[in-house]
Amino acid sequence: MNGTILNFFAGGNTAHGFYSLYESSLQSLTRLYVLKGGPGTEQTKLIREIGEQLNQQGYEIWFIHTASDNDSFDGVIIPKLNIGIVDGTAPRVINPELPEESIVFVDLEQVADQFQLSQQKLEIDNLVGAIKQEHELAYAGFAEALRIHDEWEAIYIAKMNFQAADELTQEYIQHLYDDQTSEKSSRVDHRFLGAATPKGAVDFVPNLTSGLKRYLVKGRAGSGKSTLLKKIAAEGIKRGFDVEIYHCGFDPNSLDMIIVRELRFAIFDSTAPHEYYPDRDTDEIVDMYSRCIQPGTDEEYSEAIAGIKERYSSTMKQSTQHLTDAKVFLVALKQIYTSTVDFDRVDQIKSQILDEINEIVESPLEV
Repeated sequence: MNGTILNFFAGGNTAHGFYSLYESSLQSLTRLYVLKGGPGTEQTKLIREIGEQLNQQGYEIWFIHTASDNDSFDGVIIPKLNIGIVDGTAPRVINPELPEESIVFVDLEQVADQFQLSQQKLEIDNLVGAIKQEHELAYAGFAEALRIHDEWEAIYIAKMNFQAADELTQEYIQHLYDDQTSEKSSRVDHRFLGAATPKGAVDFVPNLTSGLKRYLVKGRAGSGKSTLLKKIAAEGIKRGFDVEIYHCGFDPNSLDMIIVRELRFAIFDSTAPHEYYPDRDTDEIVDMYSRCIQPGTDEEYSEAIAGIKERYSSTMKQSTQHLTDAKVFLVALKQIYTSTVDFDRVDQIKSQILDEINEIVESPLEV
């Protein structure tokens, strides 16, 4: 019987540039394999195949997806075994707070023909430069979109009933936690539920919230959704529960979702670009607009809001196009590397990693 698979992002293309939360998912690992090599040296193949094999053995796995390449993985974590495998190439900077003996660097440069690559160095350098430039343009665009979004928020913040928001927050803290506490220390995982990708906004809300009681927070920009989530997260940590904190893939300073699996609930910002409506019997809406914003605000500022939405959407679309263009260059770069790869050597490395994992688990894994 296969184990559970959770999907999320640990790095994002944000208004603050490339933003990394990788280290949080690596906490408590006793063995971490860091794959080093050029794009197209089969990092995703190793991550996917090893992850799937362990999942078929019944282990829960966490697949960490790549924000800039919808078909790639940044890593896989097997929490029960305290083992992780991650892609350690740029722009990912992997500096886990783990003992040195827990980290194994896997050199994937050896699977590529370095002489063939040297013959194409100029083209490789040009593609790397083009990818970097497109990402910088995307990040600049997202930063501008955030400034526009701040204008949007300001309208609703001015009409906000902060006392009502505090009362709503306390109601849900009481409802979600009641008088329950845990005797252990809280583990906190920081992640992204979604990301800006070459295909646009992508999220894993249905996967991450499977089997949980869901609270869908509705509202407007600036209506206090993130503040509500931050306070619910802080309460869970104070009470000793393990808390999954999902940051906004656009502005990492804001939060999009909190999950406390011990209490089997998820509460998340259910507005665009990750807008969901109740489709499970136990789903419940938390309407912050009707509870916390002065009635008639939408109508009073409809013209101004329409203009802001148009500028915001246009800027986001242009920025996403830069990610799409970067992906075109990335595919070309991967093709150069892949054409030089010794796939037998890749399979040998996969077998070697699985052999080492065999020594950690009680029952042998098939290689």
